[in-house]
Amino acid sequence: MRFFWKHVRRNLRRNKFDNLPDLFPLRHHTALVSTAALRADSKAAVNVALLAVPQGMAYATIAGLPIVNGILCSAIAALVAPFFASSRHTILGPTNATSFMLFSSLAAGTLGLEAVPFLVVLVGLLSIAGSLLKLADLLQFISRSVLVGYITGAATLIMFNQLKPLLGIAHYFEKTDGRTFPTLVAKISEHLAQASWQPAVLGALALSLFLFLEKYLKSLPNFALTLVITSAIAALFPRESLAFFANFNLADLSPSLPQISGFHDLLDQTATLLPIAFAIAFLASLENTAMAKSLASQTGDRPDVNQDMFSVGMANLAASCLAAMPASGSLTRSALNFSSGARTPYASIICGLLCLGATFLLALFPVVSLIPKAVLAGLVIAIAISLISPKNIRVCLRSTRSDAFVLITTFLATLLTPLHVAIFIGVALSIALFLKKAAVPQMVEYAVHDDGDLRELGEKRPRPNPEISIVHVEGDLFFGASELFRSQIQRIAADDNLKIIILRLKNARHLDATSVLALADLIKFMRERDRHVLVSGTPRPVHRVLKDSGVLELIQEGTSSEEGTSNLFMFSPSNPNISTRQALLRAQQLLGTQKAEISIFHDANKDS
Repeated sequence: MRFFWKHVRRNLRRNKFDNLPDLFPLRHHTALVSTAALRADSKAAVNVALLAVPQGMAYATIAGLPIVNGILCSAIAALVAPFFASSRHTILGPTNATSFMLFSSLAAGTLGLEAVPFLVVLVGLLSIAGSLLKLADLLQFISRSVLVGYITGAATLIMFNQLKPLLGIAHYFEKTDGRTFPTLVAKISEHLAQASWQPAVLGALALSLFLFLEKYLKSLPNFALTLVITSAIAALFPRESLAFFANFNLADLSPSLPQISGFHDLLDQTATLLPIAFAIAFLASLENTAMAKSLASQTGDRPDVNQDMFSVGMANLAASCLAAMPASGSLTRSALNFSSGARTPYASIICGLLCLGATFLLALFPVVSLIPKAVLAGLVIAIAISLISPKNIRVCLRSTRSDAFVLITTFLATLLTPLHVAIFIGVALSIALFLKKAAVPQMVEYAVHDDGDLRELGEKRPRPNPEISIVHVEGDLFFGASELFRSQIQRIAADDNLKIIILRLKNARHLDATSVLALADLIKFMRERDRHVLVSGTPRPVHRVLKDSGVLELIQEGTSSEEGTSNLFMFSPSNPNISTRQALLRAQQLLGTQKAEISIFHDANKDS
């Protein structure tokens, strides 16, 4: 968290226009446009549109929204995002993860359908703010175990949630039923006796056909093909035995923003929706960044992840006007766009136009009413199955105990808590375990012997001379490590024979207020007992923190620049050991001696 706010403050101080997102990066790709490129882009766009339209319907079904929202979101996001994105091949639109996070909030009663447009506006604004603050750079620090656990848990929830239409028992469920996995399973089990075999057979057929086509005929638009074939087969079943989607009317698409009576009401509704919007914006940017980097590794491009985060924000602002549904970087559609030979971002624009045209066609011709809900449920389950990666799960479980613990905890949190809470439980746990590892310094006591060599004393060997001790500080001294630093130094200072401690800070990094206060406490503790603390090998960043905090004045108490005395000695790159030598001379001056044996504490794995 400290690193997060430090990153924010640093970027706020950068008051330069060249740090702002490019408002029209599409112009940088005009050199790639040619007749051959447009032909390739058009071919890829057709392939992606054939996937995007039925997928949009599926994701709207997952979110619990009208299916037209999913199709229109696919169209608008694909149209708008390329104007602001740096990546050539990413396709934005609704995705599994963001759709189910929205459903989780709707099912939990946190928000109603009328608040979804405002929620998508907040997602867009948060994404734009994150791009201005360069927060996309921080996404690389999110543990992969968090994502694997979250996606696996979300896929499990999606599959069980789609059992309701697949078994023909959806009408037994209220909007808020099944808020968590245990209650969902209990509710499904309660109504198993009322399940119908017709939707179950049709859904299983759709699932099996899609998996078969994906395995043996991957080049075909299998999602759309399965939807058409199984919907045609549904004509063989009695219509009253199946539940069908309702046709949509484009006149009903104007978003109904929540009724806001005044400024205070606006603040109240914003406060209610902000945690969910933040979680969706975080997840959407994370998906988009991962997709952009994955494709860039194959093309040799260098995507600007903050620029792409800006495109996510603009796409969501545009989608909120008509298609009240969050937009994110789609893994399947982006990968298909690349594999289909797309060369420029215009492939996404053409795809968006095709999806927009499909929306009008579906509104004019009532074919949506021929699609059984069980068929789409089977296809959604197929998508959820594809999200679960046994290989990634195995790697995370076997790598380290921390990775396994994070994965299992995030997975369980996804099943037992709202998804916008679960994702941050995983992130917080991952960061906490990292800080725990980073805050465990290893210090080994050494001594300089008569032959000048540094030798490890070991636990039972006495120090040659206990009056002066050099503590070699190695690594990060941020707030997580400061308490251990304090306790270890206090243990050293507890020796009554010790008169002077020389802190060698050459390799100390990331001092913050907590570590500086610990240093100040040590200095006061020593001086109360007529002892001294000297600091050597101080690099400029550490010196700046000590000076700005005021602790430098405390260190230098009792010294005089006129007399040439000091208790702090700067690091010299040309002679790394000169500062320690100067500190030893100062120590001898304070002790009134000419020679002193020393013992050194330093990280055994690194050179002192």
